Amino acid sequence: QKDSSAYPFDAVVKCNIGNPQALGQKPITFTRQVLSLVMNPELLTEESIVNAYPADAISRAQKYLDFVKSVGAYSASNGVAIVRDEVSEFLKNRDSVKVNPNDIFLTSGASEAVEMLMRVLIRSNNDAVLTPIPQYPLYSALTTVLDGYFAGYYMGDETKWELNMAEVKKALFDARNLGKTVRAMVVINPGNPTGSVLSIENMKEIINFCVEEKLLLLADEVYQRNIYTGKSPFISFRRVANQMGTLSDDGTLLKPLQLASFHSTSKGVVGECGLRGGFVDLLGFSNEIKEQVYKLASIKLCSNVPGQIAVGLMVNPPREGDVSYPKYAEETTGIHASLFRRAKRLETVLNSLPGINCKPIEGALYAFPQITLPDRYTQKAEEEGVSPDTKYAIEVLESTGVVVVPGNGFGQRNGSYHFRTTFLPPEDIFDQVLERFSAFHSKFMEEWL
Repeated sequence: QKDSSAYPFDAVVKCNIGNPQALGQKPITFTRQVLSLVMNPELLTEESIVNAYPADAISRAQKYLDFVKSVGAYSASNGVAIVRDEVSEFLKNRDSVKVNPNDIFLTSGASEAVEMLMRVLIRSNNDAVLTPIPQYPLYSALTTVLDGYFAGYYMGDETKWELNMAEVKKALFDARNLGKTVRAMVVINPGNPTGSVLSIENMKEIINFCVEEKLLLLADEVYQRNIYTGKSPFISFRRVANQMGTLSDDGTLLKPLQLASFHSTSKGVVGECGLRGGFVDLLGFSNEIKEQVYKLASIKLCSNVPGQIAVGLMVNPPREGDVSYPKYAEETTGIHASLFRRAKRLETVLNSLPGINCKPIEGALYAFPQITLPDRYTQKAEEEGVSPDTKYAIEVLESTGVVVVPGNGFGQRNGSYHFRTTFLPPEDIFDQVLERFSAFHSKFMEEWL
């Protein structure tokens, strides 16, 4: 609302949302090549154009077109069969467990899949969903829209955002004492907004808890390619269930676990948020319940078909020996390595500033540092009728042009303050962002302490 010359910066940098390509991340070449061909099959009839594309992109596009005929046509409500087969094979290779393609629903992003499951779960305000605090606000928003009961369980800075099962059980019992029927538990791993990665032991505790309490486990695993620990790759809840003997290698359940796991094209190294590709994999659901999920999917007829194909390209990328593999490997390795460097740089800088404590950034695209705001500042914010961390985030924006999200947007313990920031800006710009933020925060603390 002010003249741009009134601000001490040239451009606004949106570190408030995980939208990689909006901040300069390049799309994967193979993904765009195949999509361009399926979007315009006429290209396949032009010899000069065909010769300009790698042979594996041509063959993959033709394979999809043989099934869908046209991306302008509706698919089956649960998604294109060939893509569901690709997802099934991906999950089998990832988790060493057989997965039935009929247990997979392709959706317009993971958010649509979450909404479908929440609609199946919540019948009235007597139905509760255990949800982490802090959490991606999709879950609290859907619980409110569907007139359910939000049963929040606190994750703590003191445990590096591991789940404290005592807190989870407290939330469960508190809800039941109010007469609520707790039907599910949400877990986001890697964490949004926390940037944490759960240990296998913690995941085992969660699975045992859900089996014992007869809860559906909603596993938001959309950041599974975003791991920066330098240790083992992502471990899914399905894989851990198999290791525990809850699930056999052929996919047979040996204990009464219900698990819905979500994935998306929007994150990872793909970063195709606008294509709205995603899926949910259902484990332990009866045919009757799957029929109800299918009915909900059919209300929207189908998810967008280009997004479905993007899912296929995400889970079934070029393999070693394919023409496109060297470029694919170069692009994805480069993106991940850059994200790793930016994550570690952000963690180091934040922890060097007075009053800021950032836990290790192990995954996802975010940091969620705790900020100790001076008493004089929090008192002034309260006098103005605004949350102190909201006031701080606004001042960061107006002083630096950097957009961050106050912690109250995700939930936090009373009396504690946080903010969430991505590390998605390109590395040269990100260094400038960190310099501007550091200068602002140091001056801020000098003024208010």
